[in-house]
Amino acid sequence: MKIARLRADVLAGLTSSFALVPECIAFALVAHLNPLMGLYGAFIICTLTALFGGRPGMISGAAGSMAVVIVALVVQHGVQYLLATVLLGGLIMIAFGVLRLGKLVRMVPHPVMLGFVNGLAIIIALAQLEHFKDGEAWLGGTPLYLMLGLVAMTMAIVYLLPRLTRSVPPALVAILGVGLLVYLTGLPTRTLGDMAHIAGGLPSFALPDIPWTLETLGIIAPYAVLMALVGLLETLLTLNLTDEITQTRGHTNRECVALGAANVVSGAFGGMGGCAMIGQTVINLNSGGRGRLSGVVSGVMILLFVLFLAPLIERIPLAALVGVMFVVSQQTFAWGSLRVLGKVPANDVLVIGAVTLITVFTDLATAVLCGIVIAALNFAWQHARELYADSLTDADGSKLYRLHGTLFFASTTPFLNLFDVASDPEQVTLDCRHLSFVDYSAIAALKTLRERYAKAGKHLRVVHLSERCKQLLKRAGMQQ
Repeated sequence: MKIARLRADVLAGLTSSFALVPECIAFALVAHLNPLMGLYGAFIICTLTALFGGRPGMISGAAGSMAVVIVALVVQHGVQYLLATVLLGGLIMIAFGVLRLGKLVRMVPHPVMLGFVNGLAIIIALAQLEHFKDGEAWLGGTPLYLMLGLVAMTMAIVYLLPRLTRSVPPALVAILGVGLLVYLTGLPTRTLGDMAHIAGGLPSFALPDIPWTLETLGIIAPYAVLMALVGLLETLLTLNLTDEITQTRGHTNRECVALGAANVVSGAFGGMGGCAMIGQTVINLNSGGRGRLSGVVSGVMILLFVLFLAPLIERIPLAALVGVMFVVSQQTFAWGSLRVLGKVPANDVLVIGAVTLITVFTDLATAVLCGIVIAALNFAWQHARELYADSLTDADGSKLYRLHGTLFFASTTPFLNLFDVASDPEQVTLDCRHLSFVDYSAIAALKTLRERYAKAGKHLRVVHLSERCKQLLKRAGMQQ
């Protein structure tokens, strides 16, 4: 059984490494960098996070979401400033993990998670369309039909092979099979070598050649914070998705520390920054990768491609890799979110749609932040509406209000409107047995209510406060 597990991890790591190469090259080119920087970053980050991270089976590398945020920095200040930014961003990630802030990912609502997954699935699919271009012009005629045919063949192998055997990853068979077909028949289609030549040597240690001054820090700090934020968000959300797929639990803080350390090493050895990559992670998991070995194999294979296997890897047809990524996009998209659109509250539908669209058209950090804000506002609105009161008049003429719900910033106005100060008797009792005080706004609302009764010459007595509520009142200097 152990041998079978090792075999599955090795084959899964090999498969995901083939998918990593074109993505890392493309993201490096987007950031106006040498493709080798993307490959070095992928090797270092993938290997180190696999060895020391908190989520076996997850694949990390030079991610496009992080490449996009540093384009302006590279254009304005150059590559050396980028490497310094990667170093600082890595330190921020380490601090995030050391302070045990990884648990904040629990605050991301499920609709935001669905929107994140759907948005990245769309991005993965749209990114493949660039391979249907020759320069700035779209392919046409025979090259287009050949590309479409090979893509369709690749997808057919990935979908159909599992019905015959599950002993080998279908994506690996599809890439190698289509690649061998193109090589033997001499079909004139674009290959990985047309994107960039990936042959190179070992990455070497060298600190960024920049002036280490406060002025430099002022330049790189905003980019480093944004890079760290985007990388941590994508990593932690991908970790959550991996947990769901594997029905196991990863360690968020450990993953943050490992990712930060990997970025620091990558920046020190001339590599791009990176984070978890949802597409390659899905490929790894679908290929049977569950252990750390799969990530290690994937990372080490990237280095072997650069050092020894570049002539072979550059012959892989882009159509085969595009076909695999189209399948990944289809499998990543949460189709179940479409089926439940009419069954879940409208606000959840809004969150899913908003996060999906914002992810596609802007960036992940903005999308998740907007999704959390929308979900939080809706949560506050719903809880504010659930506050209500039962009232009754006792035999002695006093009045009792028994409140139910949560008193916080969004429900203070409805809370005050529940009381008829002008018409109430001189003695009024507020029963808080079923009322929770959450924040200072709740204390301020209670204080305002007491003042209103006092101005009317009446007395408000508060009873059955919870211990937590008593502590809040005591800190605010209010008597019960």
